[in-house]
Amino acid sequence: MNAKLFSDTLVCYTDGGSRGNPGPSAIGYVIGDKGYGEYIGETTNNIAEYKAIVAALKKAKATLGKNTAKQTDLEVRMDSELACKQLMGKYRIENVGLQPLFFEIWNLRFDFKSVIFVHVPRERNTKADAMVNKVLDARLL
Repeated sequence: MNAKLFSDTLVCYTDGGSRGNPGPSAIGYVIGDKGYGEYIGETTNNIAEYKAIVAALKKAKATLGKNTAKQTDLEVRMDSELACKQLMGKYRIENVGLQPLFFEIWNLRFDFKSVIFVHVPRERNTKADAMVNKVLDARLL
């Protein structure tokens, strides 16, 4: 897999979604040229968004290896403005269900040289979104 996209920065895209809120939920993320999706049970859209970020950070570290990850800047792109602004410290996290996931992401950040969170329009996050829908479509058929 060509996970290193340019210089020492790895870019990944994340998305989470549920059919209903709460409802059957899945996560999707893309690291380099490889996409991943997973069913996560019944939950909310926001929980799914956070779980997608957790999974992407863990997969990025596993893909790179511990030593390379420590030397890598990671850029996590998502279409959830709420999650992005919460992770950047611009919005408070009032939902108690998100708080443990926020702390997990906070701790996973230390596995990399740096981690930044970037909000992108939905149309620039189509591959991660497609992974979510593929998993949900297969699960709900």
